[in-house]
Amino acid sequence: LLLLAPLAVRAVEPISLGLALAGVLTGYIYPRLYCLFAECCGQKRSLSREALQRDLDSKLFGQHLAKRVILNAVFGFLSNPKPKKPLTLSLHGWTGTGKNFVSKIIAENIYEGGLNSDYVHLFVATLHFPHASNITLYKARAEFWNPSWMTLGSRESGDQLQSWIRGNVSTCARSIFIFDEMDKMHAGLIDAIKPFLDYYDHVDGVSYQKAIFIFLSNAGAERITDVALDFWRSGKQREEIKLKDMEQALSVSAFNNKNSGFWHSSLIDRNLIDYFVPFLPLEYKHLKMCIRVEMQSRGFEIDEDIVTKVAEEMTFFPKEERVFSDKGCKTVFTKLDYYYDD
Repeated sequence: LLLLAPLAVRAVEPISLGLALAGVLTGYIYPRLYCLFAECCGQKRSLSREALQRDLDSKLFGQHLAKRVILNAVFGFLSNPKPKKPLTLSLHGWTGTGKNFVSKIIAENIYEGGLNSDYVHLFVATLHFPHASNITLYKARAEFWNPSWMTLGSRESGDQLQSWIRGNVSTCARSIFIFDEMDKMHAGLIDAIKPFLDYYDHVDGVSYQKAIFIFLSNAGAERITDVALDFWRSGKQREEIKLKDMEQALSVSAFNNKNSGFWHSSLIDRNLIDYFVPFLPLEYKHLKMCIRVEMQSRGFEIDEDIVTKVAEEMTFFPKEERVFSDKGCKTVFTKLDYYYDD
C-alpha cells in the first residue's frame, strides 16, 4: 500500500488535490486553530456539576431553593443531547438577593467569557425597550438583524428583538439570553419570543432547543417575603421552605401583575417557563457572608469588626422585627469603601 500511495497521489489531478486539501483545512483544521485564539460556540468543556455546585455554594448565600433548582435544571439541560425545548428560567425576588449573580454564575460555567461572551446576551428593559409607543417596533421581525441597536436603544437602530435572537441562535445554538427588569418591561412585548420557547423542532429553519432564556424580576417578591416571614414567625428554619410553597403563587402573581412584563403572557399561559425560582430576602447573617467574600475578593484579610459595622449600617424590615435586609447584599460593597478609602 505504501508503494502504491505515490502512484495514487500522482493519479489525482493537481487541482482536485488542492481543492481536497483546502476542504480539509477549511472544514477541520482552520476552525480548530481559530478557536485557540478566539472564542467559539461551545468551546468550553462540558459543564461540571461539581464546579457549578462549588460556585453556587461559595458565592450565593441564603438561597437554598435557588441553588437546588439552578444546579439540577442547568446541569440536566446541558447533559441532554436532544432537549425538547429551550431551558427557560424566571428568577424572582427583591433587589440584592442574587438574581443577577446567578445569571453571571451560569454564564461563566458555560462560556469562558461569562457575561462578556459573544454568545451571552443581556437585555435590560429600561435601556433596550424604554418606550411603550415603540412596542410594535421592538417586536418586529426585520429582514436583517443588527447588534448595534442593543447599545443605541433607539428607533433608528432597528429594535429587532425576534431577529436579534434568531440571528444569534443561528450563529450559536447554545446562546444564552438574559432579560433583566422584567417587572418594568411593557406588557405583551415578551410574547414576541413565544415561538422560540415552545416545543418546536425548528422555527423558520432555526432550532432554539439548545438555547437558554433567563428572566429576572422583582415581581412576586412580596409573596416570597410573606412565606419566609411566616416560617420565621412560626420558629421554622428558612431551609424548610420548599419550592412547592411558592412556585405556583409566583407564576400567578407574575401573570396577574399589570405592572409586569409577564402580565397575561402566553409564556405563562402555555407553561413555557420551566422554573419559577424564588430568591428569599436575606437576613443579617447572610449580609455578613457577602461582606467577607467581598473583603477576600479585594485581597483584604477578614476583619470581623468591620464586617459587623457594615452589616449593622444596613436597614431591615419589617419595622418591628427587623428580620430581612431591604437591599440585600447590593450596597454592602460600596459601604466597604468607607473603611478602605486609602
